[in-house]
Amino acid sequence: MYPSSEQSIRNPHELYYKNIRKIKESMEKNNRKRKLRVCVATCNRADYSKLAPIMFGLKADPDNFELDVVVLGSHLIDDYGNTYRMIEQDDFDIHAKLHTIVRGEDEASMVESVGLALVKLPDVLNRLKPDVMIVHGDRFDALALATSAALMNIRILHVEGGEVSGTIDDSIRHAITKLAHYHVCCTHTAEQHLIAMCEDHDRILLAGCPSYDMLLSAMNKDNYMSILETWLGEDVKPYEYIVAVQHPVTTNIKHSLKMFELTLDALISFNKKTLILFPNIDAGSKEMVRVMRKKGIEQNPQFRAVKHVPFEQFIQLVAHAGCMIGNSSCGVREAGAFGTPVINLGTRQTGRETGENVLHVRDADTQNKIHHALELQFGKKYPCSKIYGDGNAVPRILKFLKTLDLSEPLQKKFCFPPVKECISQDIDFILETQSALAVDLGGTNLRVAIISMKGDIVQKYTESNPKTYEERIELILKMCVKAASDAVRFNCRILGVGISTGGRVNPHEGVVLHSTKLIQEWNSVDLRTPISDALHLPVWVDNDGNCAALAEKKFGHGKGVENFVTVITGTGIGGGIVHNNELIHGSGFCAAELGHIMVSVDGPECMCGSQGCIEAYASGMALQREAKKLHDEDQLLVEGMSVKNDEPVTAIHLIQAAQMGNSKADSILRTDQPRENLSDSSLKKSLLVLAPRLMSLPVSAPTMTPEEGHFQFPYVTSGFIS
Repeated sequence: MYPSSEQSIRNPHELYYKNIRKIKESMEKNNRKRKLRVCVATCNRADYSKLAPIMFGLKADPDNFELDVVVLGSHLIDDYGNTYRMIEQDDFDIHAKLHTIVRGEDEASMVESVGLALVKLPDVLNRLKPDVMIVHGDRFDALALATSAALMNIRILHVEGGEVSGTIDDSIRHAITKLAHYHVCCTHTAEQHLIAMCEDHDRILLAGCPSYDMLLSAMNKDNYMSILETWLGEDVKPYEYIVAVQHPVTTNIKHSLKMFELTLDALISFNKKTLILFPNIDAGSKEMVRVMRKKGIEQNPQFRAVKHVPFEQFIQLVAHAGCMIGNSSCGVREAGAFGTPVINLGTRQTGRETGENVLHVRDADTQNKIHHALELQFGKKYPCSKIYGDGNAVPRILKFLKTLDLSEPLQKKFCFPPVKECISQDIDFILETQSALAVDLGGTNLRVAIISMKGDIVQKYTESNPKTYEERIELILKMCVKAASDAVRFNCRILGVGISTGGRVNPHEGVVLHSTKLIQEWNSVDLRTPISDALHLPVWVDNDGNCAALAEKKFGHGKGVENFVTVITGTGIGGGIVHNNELIHGSGFCAAELGHIMVSVDGPECMCGSQGCIEAYASGMALQREAKKLHDEDQLLVEGMSVKNDEPVTAIHLIQAAQMGNSKADSILRTDQPRENLSDSSLKKSLLVLAPRLMSLPVSAPTMTPEEGHFQFPYVTSGFIS
């Protein structure tokens, strides 16, 4: 039966309007932003304490987020407290429980656990289909999570990347960083580490540690006494007990077991009430538990050994402890929020940023050393530290998640620094000796040399240092051009020029800012430009003391040494400081001007314009001045010595006279008694430190603060302080 003509006319219109309505509804639906499906995967009690605040924030915003929770790892093991129950008690729906731990607590079982997790995770992720997976920290379980998500094209947000610590955790953390698409870090230093690892700055959020949101809000709660009594007994008093948390160091299990045994012995002898937590599930934990039982810790009335404490209760226990001891990150991170004294043992947290409340015992090799640390720290009061957060991490993270654009390409892009173009080598380049020109401009002489990359001097040129700026620049250029020309004859290819000069130097600009009277007309001098223009080579300029330090680092006693001071003595006195393998210039480019430390207010005038500087007493010019005084008084020369009429008297004559038995010359060099208004005996120490040619034994270096650009070093010998 066919429709009537009236129906035929009406139906096309209805169909048209119906289609328009559908298109409109579809567009409105697409315009409405869909919820971001976030999967939070937690592996153990420690990472849940960091992830829980984020989970609460996601759950509290159902209009923007859909939360899926995956639980795996030691959460599901009875020996470690079945801590998945606290997730359920926090009223979170667990969407997947994965038994991924292969028992054994050794290296092989850790590898097998990662493999088991990789086998089980794909089914869960296929079912949940999250837009983003949040992974925390540096555990082997987290590595399995990040690997699975990355291979299944799921975006990863990594919490607490960029930090530095000891053990295999460091490598795992950085491996997860390379897999992750977004990063939430806790400190500015961690942020800089991530940038240095070529991560995109736009995908890094400096939020602070999420656990600090809970920590700082819990500081003023009044119900802490009931928590203390629950875990430590009714007779417990605030600040009269110790919290101990120590884990195995997977890269040196044998040593960590020995250290744990010494720690227990020290705690037993210290005889204070102690709450001790069982170690985590890393390789070596089973042996640590055996050590605890061998020492009778669980039967000792002064100890309470527990597998797990809920985080909100644990932070109250830490906040009101007289001391915390062990190698847990909680000690160097969370404890600082309360100013709780901490003793950090061993290398597990090496590199972590810490507050002044942390005392490091990195070489915890004796019971007495650990016991002494307990005596120093127990019951002390420290200011609260907020290195790792200000209590507002979660709002920042949620805001960051809302800005994620899922339409962006999933493929990560790394922000590599610019690199030099590869140089195509020809036979001449291979056969030639790669070299540099070295220019040494001192108070007396001007030297230029051709130096091979191995540090060998191929050819050296020496002239007296002219007195005027014009003559000096002209001579430097003349000597450099001569050396560059001779380099061809010696089969050397000059790659650049390095200039070592007295005075205060801005190495970034290649400018001598200021010099003493030793080098006249040597202020605000641009050395780099004229020499670079003349030779068409890159030119580096720095203070002579700094250059000496770099030379020691490259070729001398500083090889492989992270922290040292180099002292140079000649016409003047200078030095260079290397700290953490970096040359220290100081904010004013004078961090190591050791010769201009004042040791006497009324001392002799120094070439810098001040009075009583070390250089005014111990430099070559100062010793020459003393030699001339003795010579004018006919008290310098002894039998066997002579000075010609036209021969200038120098410091060498003073040293020679002392060596040949001249008691007055010897007294000047030794400076046993105060002279010339020197009001204290510090000069003798300064002379011993800064005139190493006079030393016969190593002596202690002066202690100086990092804020001044100086550092503490344990010994001095032969002009090299390490």
